[in-house]
Amino acid sequence: MQIKDMKAEIRKHVWDELESKDITTFPRPVFGRIPNFKGADDAARKFVELDEFGSAKTLKVNPDAPQRRVRYLTLIAGKLLVTPPPRLRSQLNLLDPSTIPKNALYKASTISGAFSYGKPLDLDTKIKIDLVVIGSVAVSTTGARLGKGEGYAELEYAVLKTIGAIDDNVPIATTVHEVQIVDGIPSEDHDVPLDMIVTPTRVIRTRTKLTKPKGVIWNKVTEEMLEKMPILREVKNYVCK
Repeated sequence: MQIKDMKAEIRKHVWDELESKDITTFPRPVFGRIPNFKGADDAARKFVELDEFGSAKTLKVNPDAPQRRVRYLTLIAGKLLVTPPPRLRSQLNLLDPSTIPKNALYKASTISGAFSYGKPLDLDTKIKIDLVVIGSVAVSTTGARLGKGEGYAELEYAVLKTIGAIDDNVPIATTVHEVQIVDGIPSEDHDVPLDMIVTPTRVIRTRTKLTKPKGVIWNKVTEEMLEKMPILREVKNYVCK
């Protein structure tokens, strides 16, 4: 079985488990999504108890529903928040909670709120991200991870790596339900491994031996991708300056 087929089979298994056991919440059904699971808020609260969160000044957090509480708690804690737009259709957003009314922080943690209260992250901005949170469909205790199969989390990470906003020492975390932890996830050179997996009940430090991607793998970027995701063309021009 090819790696692509193996990954698809694992995703389907996890989505089936989440739906059949009624573990999911809005938006449903979870098939084709980063699944929003019951207990996501508990996992977020456990996440912000981590030492890595406490010491971080700037976080990059994915825009998906199960990580909304992570984004909100990040802003409540007074930390800078970088969020990507869905499908990387525009620039990354930078939210500074010191410039946002406190009664608007919850709204700012939504996708639409990020555009309303954030500002586009200029590639020339010398920002350093201290902690990365990505959404997952399936994860393993070895640090392997699967998203929904479209590669956006990998591209987001690769973009930030390419412009120097993150390096190999920046920890990568996810919040998931226990059902999403499985064995035997294959990993490729563009896949982003996890250092920490946070569930509603525990924290797993993977001590992964998987290698973090070095940046955008340009020979895998097609002209169609450059058209659909202008930020990739912008990054390509940036690194070629």
